[in-house]
Amino acid sequence: MFKGTSFAKLKSNLKLSISRFKLLEKKKTEQATKARKDIADYISGGKDDRARIRVEHIIREDYIVEAYEMLEMYCDLLLARFGLIEKMKELDPGIEEAVATLIWAAPRIYSDVPEMKVIADQFLHKYGKEFFEKCRDNVNANVNDKVRHRLSIGPPPKVLIEQYMMEIAKNFKVPFEPDPSIMLEANGMVAHDLIDLGNRPGPSGGGASGGYGGGSGGYGGGGGGMAFPPMPAQQPHMHQPPVMEEKPPWYNPNAEAAAPESKPVVVLQNQSILKHCMLIRNRRPTD
Repeated sequence: MFKGTSFAKLKSNLKLSISRFKLLEKKKTEQATKARKDIADYISGGKDDRARIRVEHIIREDYIVEAYEMLEMYCDLLLARFGLIEKMKELDPGIEEAVATLIWAAPRIYSDVPEMKVIADQFLHKYGKEFFEKCRDNVNANVNDKVRHRLSIGPPPKVLIEQYMMEIAKNFKVPFEPDPSIMLEANGMVAHDLIDLGNRPGPSGGGASGGYGGGSGGYGGGGGGMAFPPMPAQQPHMHQPPVMEEKPPWYNPNAEAAAPESKPVVVLQNQSILKHCMLIRNRRPTD
C-alpha cells in the first residue's frame, strides 16, 4: 500500500494547490464585481429576464469560490497534520473528511486546479483503491456536504436570484421590484441552498465579491466573529464638593484670626519686661 506513495510530491502539490486556489478566488471575484455593473444596466433598461440569466452566472461563480475556499483550507489542514499521513498506516479520523473531499472534488475541478489529480493519485496509493472508489461515490458519506452542493451542476434557487438582483439594484441605486410569487418561496428554502449574503470581503481581500457573495464554510469559515460587548451607559456628570484639608486636633481657628492683632501686644509686653530687667540690674544694693 505504501509502495507508490511519494510524500514529497503530495506535500508540494498541496502547497501549489493552495496558491492556485487563492489566485482563482481573486480572479473570479473581480470578474463577478465587474459583471454586477452590467446587471444593473439591464435592470435600469427594463431587461429583467436577461439580468436574471447574468445573475445566475454570478451565483455559480460565487458557489465555486466558496468551494475553492473550503478546499484550500482542507489542503492547509492536511499540511498542518502531514505527520498523520506519513506515520500512520490507517487513515486518521481527524483528516478523513479532508482526504475524502479532495478525492471527490479532484475530477470536478481538474481543469482549474491540475494539482488535485496528483493529490488524489497519492491518496490512492496511500489508502488503497477501495477507499478511493468509495470517496469518489461518497459511499461513506464522509465528503463535505457544502462542497458537494457548491460544485453541483443544478441551477440556483429562483428566490436567491431575486435576492441578488435586489442587492445589486440597491447598490447601484436602480429601482427594482422582485417577483412576489418567487419571494414567497423564501420561507421554504433549505439552509444549504443559501449563500451567506453579508460580511464577505471585497476583491481586495481575495474573497468573494461584495454584496451578496457567499461566505466560506468548513474549517475556518467566513466572516462573523464575536461582537463587542455593549458600552455601559454614561452617568451624568455630578459636581463633586471640594475636599477639605484635615486640620490637626489641636488646631484653633480663632487663634489664627486673632494672631495679627496680638502681635503688637506681645511686642509691648516684651519691651516692658526688658526695661524692668534693666532697672533691676542697674539698681545698687543698699547697705
